[in-house]
Amino acid sequence: MSTDESPLAYRLITGPDDRSFCERISAALAEGYVLHGGPAVTANGGTVICAQAVILPHAVASSDVAVANALDELDADLEFDGEGIA
Repeated sequence: MSTDESPLAYRLITGPDDRSFCERISAALAEGYVLHGGPAVTANGGTVICAQAVILPHAVASSDVAVANALDELDADLEFDGEGIA
Protein backbone atom coordinates (compact mmCIF):
# COMPACT_ATOMS: atom_id res chain seq x y z
CA MET A 1 0.00 0.00 0.00
CA SER A 2 1.42 3.39 -0.92
CA THR A 3 1.66 6.14 1.69
CA ASP A 4 -1.04 8.25 -0.02
CA GLU A 5 -3.67 5.49 0.30
CA SER A 6 -5.63 5.13 3.51
CA PRO A 7 -6.13 1.59 4.79
CA LEU A 8 -9.37 -0.15 3.97
CA ALA A 9 -11.75 -0.72 6.89
CA TYR A 10 -12.56 -4.23 5.57
CA ARG A 11 -10.45 -6.71 3.65
CA LEU A 12 -11.14 -10.24 2.47
CA ILE A 13 -7.91 -12.17 2.10
CA THR A 14 -8.07 -15.31 -0.02
CA GLY A 15 -5.65 -17.90 -1.27
CA PRO A 16 -4.40 -21.45 -1.03
CA ASP A 17 -4.10 -22.79 2.52
CA ASP A 18 -0.33 -22.48 2.76
CA ARG A 19 2.35 -20.55 4.59
CA SER A 20 1.97 -17.55 2.27
CA PHE A 21 -1.72 -17.23 3.16
CA CYS A 22 -0.91 -17.38 6.88
CA GLU A 23 1.83 -14.76 6.40
CA ARG A 24 -0.67 -12.43 4.70
CA ILE A 25 -3.11 -12.84 7.60
CA SER A 26 -0.29 -12.30 10.11
CA ALA A 27 0.81 -9.13 8.28
CA ALA A 28 -2.75 -7.77 8.37
CA LEU A 29 -2.93 -8.46 12.11
CA ALA A 30 0.39 -6.65 12.59
CA GLU A 31 -1.10 -3.64 10.71
CA GLY A 32 -3.90 -3.41 13.29
CA TYR A 33 -6.60 -5.49 11.62
CA VAL A 34 -8.57 -8.02 13.64
CA LEU A 35 -10.22 -11.20 12.41
CA HIS A 36 -13.88 -10.79 11.48
CA GLY A 37 -15.63 -14.13 11.80
CA GLY A 38 -14.10 -17.48 11.09
CA PRO A 39 -12.32 -18.52 7.92
CA ALA A 40 -14.16 -19.99 4.97
CA VAL A 41 -12.60 -23.02 3.32
CA THR A 42 -13.32 -24.79 0.07
CA ALA A 43 -11.52 -27.27 -2.15
CA ASN A 44 -10.48 -26.64 -5.72
CA GLY A 45 -9.53 -30.06 -6.95
CA GLY A 46 -6.60 -30.98 -4.73
CA THR A 47 -6.00 -27.48 -3.36
CA VAL A 48 -7.67 -26.09 -0.24
CA ILE A 49 -8.62 -22.41 -0.70
CA CYS A 50 -9.17 -20.18 2.36
CA ALA A 51 -10.82 -16.82 2.85
CA GLN A 52 -10.57 -14.68 5.98
CA ALA A 53 -12.18 -11.30 6.56
CA VAL A 54 -10.26 -8.73 8.59
CA ILE A 55 -11.42 -5.32 9.82
CA LEU A 56 -9.93 -2.24 11.43
CA PRO A 57 -11.59 -1.90 14.85
CA HIS A 58 -11.68 1.92 14.83
CA ALA A 59 -13.50 1.95 11.49
CA VAL A 60 -16.16 -0.40 12.84
CA ALA A 61 -16.51 1.66 16.02
CA SER A 62 -17.08 4.81 13.93
CA SER A 63 -19.65 2.96 11.87
CA ASP A 64 -21.42 1.69 15.00
CA VAL A 65 -21.63 5.24 16.39
CA ALA A 66 -23.09 6.52 13.11
CA VAL A 67 -25.73 3.77 13.11
CA ALA A 68 -26.60 4.41 16.77
CA ASN A 69 -26.97 8.14 16.10
CA ALA A 70 -29.20 7.49 13.09
CA LEU A 71 -31.40 5.16 15.16
CA ASP A 72 -31.65 7.76 17.93
CA GLU A 73 -32.82 10.32 15.37
CA LEU A 74 -35.45 7.92 14.06
CA ASP A 75 -36.66 7.11 17.58
CA ALA A 76 -37.00 10.81 18.38
CA ASP A 77 -39.47 11.23 15.51
CA LEU A 78 -41.67 8.29 16.50
CA GLU A 79 -44.53 8.42 18.93
CA PHE A 80 -46.53 5.43 20.09
CA ASP A 81 -50.11 6.20 21.08
CA GLY A 82 -50.63 2.87 22.80
CA GLU A 83 -52.85 1.45 20.06
CA GLY A 84 -52.02 -1.55 17.91
CA ILE A 85 -48.98 -3.74 18.02
CA ALA A 86 -45.69 -2.20 19.13
